[in-house]
Amino acid sequence: MPPAPLPRSEKSRRTTDSPITYFIQKALDDPGLISFAAGLVDEASLPAAEVGAAVAEIMADPAAARAALQYGSTQGLPRLRELVLDHLCAADGVTPAELNLTPADVTITTGSQQLLYLLGEVLFDAGDVVLCEAPSYFVYHSLLQSHGVRVLAVPMDDGGMRVDALEALLERLRRSGELPRVKAVYTVDYFQNPTGLTLAADRRPELVDLARRYSTDHRILVVEDAAYRELRYSGPDLPSVKRFDPGNEFVVYAGTFSKPCAPGLKTGYAVMPPEVTDAVLHLKGSHDFGSTNLAQHVLARLLASGAYRRHVGTLRGVYRAKRDLMLAALDREFGDLPGASWTVPAGGMFVWLTLNGIDTGPGGPLVPAALAAGVLYVPGEFGHVPDEAGRVPDDGCRLCFGVATADQIPEGVRRLREAADLVKAGGAGEAGGVSLVGEALLPR
Repeated sequence: MPPAPLPRSEKSRRTTDSPITYFIQKALDDPGLISFAAGLVDEASLPAAEVGAAVAEIMADPAAARAALQYGSTQGLPRLRELVLDHLCAADGVTPAELNLTPADVTITTGSQQLLYLLGEVLFDAGDVVLCEAPSYFVYHSLLQSHGVRVLAVPMDDGGMRVDALEALLERLRRSGELPRVKAVYTVDYFQNPTGLTLAADRRPELVDLARRYSTDHRILVVEDAAYRELRYSGPDLPSVKRFDPGNEFVVYAGTFSKPCAPGLKTGYAVMPPEVTDAVLHLKGSHDFGSTNLAQHVLARLLASGAYRRHVGTLRGVYRAKRDLMLAALDREFGDLPGASWTVPAGGMFVWLTLNGIDTGPGGPLVPAALAAGVLYVPGEFGHVPDEAGRVPDDGCRLCFGVATADQIPEGVRRLREAADLVKAGGAGEAGGVSLVGEALLPR
């Protein structure tokens, strides 16, 4: 007799894998495939020597070694929190006092993904609403789905999220009586995942002003996901959205050391209003009593010594060259294809390719054609939520140049054009009922 069924919580039943797992597994199963799918970092540039030196220094000092190998605090290593705050404020050209911030407003997390999850636990009930860019970071969509949150999309243009459209949406929700369910506006404001677009400088203070104006009976938070901020290859470093929150009231700034340093250290950080910090720490204490202490000591040494800054400078050069290779290959291979266009990111790891007239979605013909040609991409459909008619755009591709080598990038783009030509000629079939869902969530 089989055992009785396992009871599961409503949240567990709402939680599914993110849709990119299929593509990661494909890349693992076939090393011959060129992957523009997973947002993994360039392996050759990982700071093995710098991290090794920091660990050796720590272990050579018995007191430092014991401190690093002991439990840490839930909020994180005080020295690292101090350095993180100085680092952020230096980038914004302000002092902590000008933003009403102290190290007590900084929390160290196990990657920025943990922070996003903990924020969800703190802020959301089933039926609440979060406003996101369209398209947006699809792993965050999966997280919101687990909380039972409804995602409403705000259109983008070359300047990132359109704040005029955001204001119109907030006003519509106010008039319909739904504004009390709106808990947050989420933006990846630097070199966005998935489009590579950046929120324009003049829209940043407007975003905070909108949150303030529409916080009538409850506070609406802006969640600023700045995971890619330091991977900037051209143009000035724009001030953060947090820079325009001088009272430390409306903006949660989420950063990570995964992309600009090493994902294996699994360390992120957040700068938050005090009430949010307190609530997050109550939950984090139940999660892990604090993120990995040794990694925090290593990062503190890298920041204090200047090794982190030097590594980021090197990394910018590595990724700038990869970005330029991808853009040149797209111009060469897709420049003559009617309906093809792509973003030109000033940083980050992603280019958004639009192929008007070709179904790039998980059930469309381009996915199997690309696989047959030996290249992987992420269907842009994953970054969208259905509109009121249940439709999502099906002509976008997210291309990541992070893990592909300099030799693979032009060849991968050539293979993708080969697949697009096959689809245009009617020579590619449908996905054959393959379910392109289910992914290990990549930590940030």
